[in-house]
Amino acid sequence: MPTHKIHEGRNIKRFREMLGIKQDALAADLGDDWNQQKISLLEQKETIDPSLLQQVAAALKIPAAAIENFDEEQAITVISSTFNDNAAVVYNNPTINPIDKIIQLHEEKIALYERMMKEKDEMMARLEKLIQAK
Repeated sequence: MPTHKIHEGRNIKRFREMLGIKQDALAADLGDDWNQQKISLLEQKETIDPSLLQQVAAALKIPAAAIENFDEEQAITVISSTFNDNAAVVYNNPTINPIDKIIQLHEEKIALYERMMKEKDEMMARLEKLIQAK
């Protein structure tokens, strides 16, 4: 049985899309020397330098191991072998579901964004009062 090589760039794209993050936004999170085109090229690479992979994982707020180990073919095999004839199988497995964790992180990111917007509005109101006072 041949070993299947994980395509790390494609996995970055999958996680980025699942999190609803655009290439421009990820580029901005990675720093000034990044842009949408550079993210696009990164997502085409089969293997990515481990230090860069750590940076991208941190920007996406997911473990680097998720990018390194996600194998779509294995996921499809598990799903197709688990569900057949419209039968649902329920496992009582106490492990953490990575998709649930990603959703939780995404919700936390939204809450942080909302707090930042509220603080911005409050700061703008204070600045307007200072301007009017002069």
